[in-house]
Amino acid sequence: GRGRSYGDTSINADGGVVVTTELNRMIAFDGVSGVLECEAGVGLDDIIDTFLPRGWFLPVTPGTKFVTVGGAIANDAHGKNHHNDGTFAGFVESFTLLAPTGDVYTCSRDKNADIFWATVGGIGLTGFILTARIRLLSVDTAYAKADYFRARDLVEAFDLMREHDEGYRYSVAWIDCVATGAQLGRSVLMCGNHATVNDLPPNVATPFDVRLPPRVNVPVDFPSSTLNPLSIRAFNELYYATNPTKLGKLVDYERYFYPLDFVHQWNRVYGKAGFTQYQFIVPPEAQEGLKTIVECLSAAPEVSSFLAVLKRCGEENEGLLSFPMPGYMLALDIPMRPGLVEFLRELDRIVLDHGGRLYLAKDACMTAETFSRMYGEKLDRFREIRRRIDPDGVLSSSQARRLEIVP
Repeated sequence: GRGRSYGDTSINADGGVVVTTELNRMIAFDGVSGVLECEAGVGLDDIIDTFLPRGWFLPVTPGTKFVTVGGAIANDAHGKNHHNDGTFAGFVESFTLLAPTGDVYTCSRDKNADIFWATVGGIGLTGFILTARIRLLSVDTAYAKADYFRARDLVEAFDLMREHDEGYRYSVAWIDCVATGAQLGRSVLMCGNHATVNDLPPNVATPFDVRLPPRVNVPVDFPSSTLNPLSIRAFNELYYATNPTKLGKLVDYERYFYPLDFVHQWNRVYGKAGFTQYQFIVPPEAQEGLKTIVECLSAAPEVSSFLAVLKRCGEENEGLLSFPMPGYMLALDIPMRPGLVEFLRELDRIVLDHGGRLYLAKDACMTAETFSRMYGEKLDRFREIRRRIDPDGVLSSSQARRLEIVP
């Protein structure tokens, strides 16, 4: 893809990296079914720019549009609507895959299905996706109609999700990971649906007329001390105070789906040391496990996150290394600090103890043993398929070797 994974998925120390972004042609589009055929290097931003003015949007999108179709398949991207619509793979009709042997496979749920489900979430280790056929979503406008619900603590956040999620296509919560005591896990739940034409105010000229402010660029690395317990706590206080319960807020698609895309190189806010993202999911009956992790974060504000996202996920698919499953998912952007890896390993233990798992697209610190225990028999099946279509072990990555996915 575009090499934007937070971990070492797209890094190959002492080896080569194949860049596929020049495979960026759109091949065909069916205006009745909404099926787009394109090369794997086409960006989600390209699809939006081309098809949203025609009334079509992405059926599933991650929190940034600056990823490719091939990357979205290889990481089985998910978004705010997983509880209703599942992952990106649910809307992939088929794709063609160039295996390391030189063989080209056409893969779908009915043809080469084992390779299809190994490639979905397979982080590029089965071959190179050449083209894909994906089904877009018909929409009436370029806006979302959102309802905001403020939760006083983590228990109320869970209750609000169970109460409201089924009534909305999209649902995601910002969570305060430094709040303690009675405010532990206080959150702002943002639920939304695509707006209809009747939802638009008179000053919107056309349903797809979105006037965006200029994007901001972070030109230099901030001092590493910028994000500290005091600044993170102040940001969280401000965010919670300025986002009360409010119904019927009209938000354009950019602000609703991609708020961070307005700030180019936003990662430089974390300084030269950078950050890591820690993203995990636990089953619905393991809420106490998630609460335990939030307690660990609030007790260690020096490694806590001001960008923390909580979601409720729906049914899992057949992807062998696909991440989402029924339960609660928490994603954290954490500044790199001395001792952080050891801290995250302790969180890994809690996730494991509660039957959860981590997301490969965001992982940078997990051990091979932890990964094997999280993915179990699915990992064994993945390795079998990979050996068949890559018998010489041509494809690898730094992450694949660290986690012993490949020899």
